[in-house]
Amino acid sequence: MKTLRDVKIGETVRVVKLHGEGPVKRRIMDMGITKNTEIFVRKVAPLGDPIEVTVRSYELSLRKADAEMIEVE
Repeated sequence: MKTLRDVKIGETVRVVKLHGEGPVKRRIMDMGITKNTEIFVRKVAPLGDPIEVTVRSYELSLRKADAEMIEVE
């Protein structure tokens, strides 16, 4: 299983499944990250947290913990 945290800078991936429960999963979905959405990884901070991505034509920063809940291909 590959998660968004494992994706390298400059890669574009597609969301396969969202893990997590309740409010955490809802918050990720409210940010526009849903199944079959394409995500482009723009930057990763020097210590790996946060990750800056482009989703649905806008930029978004995600914590490592949130990125691990997003399964991609």
